[in-house]
Amino acid sequence: MNRLLLSARLIERGALRYTPAGLPALDVALKHESEVEEDGKPRQVSLELRAVAIGSITQPLQRLAVGEAGEFAGFITAGRNGRGWVFHITALEPA
Repeated sequence: MNRLLLSARLIERGALRYTPAGLPALDVALKHESEVEEDGKPRQVSLELRAVAIGSITQPLQRLAVGEAGEFAGFITAGRNGRGWVFHITALEPA
């Protein structure tokens, strides 16, 4: 199963665009910072992730202010030209 749940802050939001099928699409960047336990030891975790929202999920994502945190759910795919990963956001709960 390809499912990602991520607590993160919105750090960048592109302009609303439309797919060739006419669906709204929004490119964003998210930042996650936390402390997790690995092998019984605390570890600081920090990452920035490219993400995209397609369809009706773009509406609540547009209302989320840059710098605001949320709980994001979705799936991971390969980026264009097979470079890196892209998180496809399918659900959002503002923090």
